[in-house]
Amino acid sequence: MSNRTNVLIPGIGVITDVRRDTPDVKTFRVNGLEGRKPFEHMPGQCAMLSIPGVGEAMFSITSSPTNRDYMEFSIKKCGCLTDWLHQMEKGQEIALRGPYGNFFPVDSDLKGKNLLFIAGGIGIAPLRSVIHYVIDNRADYGLVDIVYGARSAEDLVDLEEMRKDWSNVEGFRVHLTIDRAEEGWDGNVAFVPDYVRELKFSNNRTALVCGPPVMIKFVLQALEEMGFASTEIYTTMELKMKCGVGKCGRCNIGSKYVCKDGPVFRYDELGVLPSEY
Repeated sequence: MSNRTNVLIPGIGVITDVRRDTPDVKTFRVNGLEGRKPFEHMPGQCAMLSIPGVGEAMFSITSSPTNRDYMEFSIKKCGCLTDWLHQMEKGQEIALRGPYGNFFPVDSDLKGKNLLFIAGGIGIAPLRSVIHYVIDNRADYGLVDIVYGARSAEDLVDLEEMRKDWSNVEGFRVHLTIDRAEEGWDGNVAFVPDYVRELKFSNNRTALVCGPPVMIKFVLQALEEMGFASTEIYTTMELKMKCGVGKCGRCNIGSKYVCKDGPVFRYDELGVLPSEY
């Protein structure tokens, strides 16, 4: 399965581990039937997961390409298919195919740059792949800041990993925030776009943004106000993806198909799309 070239043909994967990250997010570790990683990918790419008789959907690949042993998907429970997925257990099989879409330019445009990751909620999933890639190739990148927020402390995905691991990587700083104050939380309280403004980052870095569409909209505005060039901002639009091969039309935006031209877009590329997007 790891050498498949036809992404239209599903392969069979085995769920080898399941962990609960938040009340409605679980991370699934998947291997191929032969025990190896299902297929190769780059940070930001997606895969189609399916359960026969239930449905299929596109999900970001959460693990880094530098992980040679398995693939991970962090999935939020929010519909029929994800309800079924959240009921699956270690040892069960699932159909998957991919990879789909383009990826963050980790080996070209991002190399040697200071990086600013900005995520909200489950938007940390596609960025987690990039962050781990940067950690595993640390000498190739400059300073790294990670701004991550969610509705509440219990909705912060990978919180312990961020506090214990990412915060201790040389040159890394992690900034966490939640929407509203709550008992037991002594960190920052603010919406992500407001927190980005408060932190007052210099614009000598490249920003990677992922989260709910409304969050992305206001974060992009904040970065513009702070003087970030549109060529130094990347975001994703994977929520619009459906078939993955540019046939169903669901992800068509102007002259672009998100599944083929995205899901990763540089901000200046978005400027030529219809204003409603």
